[in-house]
Amino acid sequence: MSVANTAFKLAWRNLWRNYRRTLIMVAAVSVGVWAMIFMTAMMRGMTDQVILNSLNLLPGEVQIHHVDYRRDPSVANRLPMPSGRLLTALSAPPIEAWAARVRVPAVVASERDSRGVVLLGIDPAAEAELGSLPESIVEGRFLTDSDDRGVVIGASLARRLETDLGKRIVLMSQDPANNVADRGARIVGIYTARLQGSEDQFVYAGRTATQEMLKIGKSVTEIAATSHDYRLLGAWYTQLVDSAGMDAEVLPWPQLDTFTGSMLEVQDGFALVFMVVVFLALSFGLVNTMVMAVFERVREIGLMQALGMRPGMIVFQLLAESVYLLLIGLLLGNTLAWLTIKPLESGIDVSGVAQGMEMMAVGSTLYPALAVQDMALSTVVVLGLGLLASLLPAWRATRLDPITALASHR
Repeated sequence: MSVANTAFKLAWRNLWRNYRRTLIMVAAVSVGVWAMIFMTAMMRGMTDQVILNSLNLLPGEVQIHHVDYRRDPSVANRLPMPSGRLLTALSAPPIEAWAARVRVPAVVASERDSRGVVLLGIDPAAEAELGSLPESIVEGRFLTDSDDRGVVIGASLARRLETDLGKRIVLMSQDPANNVADRGARIVGIYTARLQGSEDQFVYAGRTATQEMLKIGKSVTEIAATSHDYRLLGAWYTQLVDSAGMDAEVLPWPQLDTFTGSMLEVQDGFALVFMVVVFLALSFGLVNTMVMAVFERVREIGLMQALGMRPGMIVFQLLAESVYLLLIGLLLGNTLAWLTIKPLESGIDVSGVAQGMEMMAVGSTLYPALAVQDMALSTVVVLGLGLLASLLPAWRATRLDPITALASHR
């Protein structure tokens, strides 16, 4: 134990013999670690935002439909309101909220124009708990309850229809017999969303009023549930599958939106690849630093060999120097990353490139996400690759001939 302590003390002192070179290398490692974590936080924040925006278009982390609904999204393929085992499963933790809605293709017409939309007949209280309501109401109000006879449309759709708050529009869809079902409704609210496409697509109406229009009684076309953690579906998804019955299809959001689901898998792999690439570049500087340290101490290493120090202990001492160097760089890099990312988590305004960001399903504000696992991953990558990079100069030191080394002027 005392030999190891002596090796650690010598390693620390040797590290600061040439403090300028040591400080430069510490700075390089720190900046590299900061770059790894900062870019990963930006990518994670962008990925999270894409997924959350997708879940806003696809409310709920798990959805239940009639087995034929996704092939033919009409009210002919509908479900009864949850009851029995399914209602029990939806009410059990970790599910925090669920909502049953009528979601059908429809046409909305004003006195000026008409557009194809998705009509959502909802219970506002249940949707509020689910977190699927519009981002903000800029004019008027939102629906008060499922019996509300008004409608709420997006600001972009209102401009396209050349209509406004308080005016009447006509909603048209198909009933189970494939006959046209329509009703007039007054616009009681206008909402905005992060993505303009959402404002054009979704029209909100009371569930009861929509069911009456479509002549479907108390039936619904979609049941959505959430635990408010899209990364952890866990066992509760399986419970819904077991409880839903043969006529229902239960799907998690990665299957409902395969593109966004694949993005989450790619993001985690990208973080590791990015960290490895960055530190591979830094490892050349680390190898150079350790090689120069060996060249400067040829006589010292020869003397240690002549006094009986084993090659393994010489390697241990040089690796200890690398560990000290890497740990200092990691400490500074992680601290710098935390100090720079935390203030930005409230949002970075990227409205100057909002149209380009919208094409990637990202809003005009980017929210970096600093994850503990990313910091831990960077620590593992830096220490692992750093020690591997230090093995070559350490091995070279053990190959020195003691007599030749003692005769050296270095």
